[in-house]
Amino acid sequence: MIRKPVVLITGAGGEIGHGLIEHLAKAGRQPVITLDVNPLNPALGRMVQREFTGSIMDKSLLERVLSEFEVETVYHLAALLSTRSEFTPITAHQVNVEGTLNLLEFSQKEAESHGRPVTFLYPSSIAAYGLPDLATKARAGKVKEDAFNTPATMYGANKLYCEQLGRYYAKFYKQLAAEPQSGRVDFRCVRFPGLISAMTVPSGGTSDYAPEMIHAAAKGEPYACFVRPDTRIPFMAMPDGVDALWQLARAPNAQLTRTAYNLAAFNPSAEDVRTEVLRAFPDARITWENDVKRQGIVDSWPEDVDDTAARRDWGFAPAYDFTRAFRDYLIPTIGKRYAR
Repeated sequence: MIRKPVVLITGAGGEIGHGLIEHLAKAGRQPVITLDVNPLNPALGRMVQREFTGSIMDKSLLERVLSEFEVETVYHLAALLSTRSEFTPITAHQVNVEGTLNLLEFSQKEAESHGRPVTFLYPSSIAAYGLPDLATKARAGKVKEDAFNTPATMYGANKLYCEQLGRYYAKFYKQLAAEPQSGRVDFRCVRFPGLISAMTVPSGGTSDYAPEMIHAAAKGEPYACFVRPDTRIPFMAMPDGVDALWQLARAPNAQLTRTAYNLAAFNPSAEDVRTEVLRAFPDARITWENDVKRQGIVDSWPEDVDDTAARRDWGFAPAYDFTRAFRDYLIPTIGKRYAR
């Protein structure tokens, strides 16, 4: 049986997976197969060639994929997100680290089997940073990739370690072996800021106060924001996040000077977000009710990041600034969802 060349997306039912499946289906270059613990919604399922329902922890399931398909590109999106990871750090380590290691080893075997590198796309996060206090955060300005890599959360620690694992597979894998083994996994990582999607409901992530404000206002429900009005971190509209992964996947390897890249689009304060939401929904009731613990996590993330390397190496250029993201994408789309 001839195995078919495909793209594999893990965690395909999540926020990034939705946009990515649609993007790849429109491009129509290669069939897509998916792996998720839950079945995809039917509209999304119709866009993929094959759905595998199961866990990235299941090595026998990965062996099945390996036996049936020639995977040329992996988008490894499956993860336990920041807030949940704080409640279940052991599970977070298993899913986020051991799961990623399984996929890296899977990709190494795929590359050995079909004789060319597997491109491995990995979404990391600004949670990989850890700034010690607000004064340092204010002074730091746009933070570069290799500064303040001292995360304060389990999720951030997991992401930072997996960035290093990917770099190891790409450049140093089994470096004492008689024959060179590295380079078979072409690992490429983006450090996403807070991603805001108009298509999915926020799921309690630490940066979800921005989309939660819009959803509550569109539903006519009051919302108490859990961070201070002056809180500032970088954000990005989901279509730009999906485009960035797609762009990075297609960039020639010779142009890439790093394995992990910062991305940024806009960095409003929480008060700026509230003002924009009130502009669209003048009757919205948005108040402040600080959650000191979650605030502490957000305060450890940079106000902004330096994404010069991504712009220089592979032409990253987000289409949505703050105003366009809210007025043209988020508010109209989320508003339609709840229109009576």
